[in-house]
Amino acid sequence: MRMRRVLGLALAAATLAGVSVAGAAGAGAASSPNISRDDCTAAGGQVVARPYAGYACTLPDGTSQAVT
Repeated sequence: MRMRRVLGLALAAATLAGVSVAGAAGAGAASSPNISRDDCTAAGGQVVARPYAGYACTLPDGTSQAVT
């Protein structure tokens, strides 16, 4: 019985580690490349200045991308 519990905990830990790796990979894949000012405004976004980080495009869906 104890061995079954240990295996269950190991499986749960491996599953959580797999989910966090997949989440990190998904976040990396979801981040878009830079966008131009014209493309930003054409998509309905707004170009905003970020202190010490240049400009960013804030899109209507709430995402933000660096402006080239």
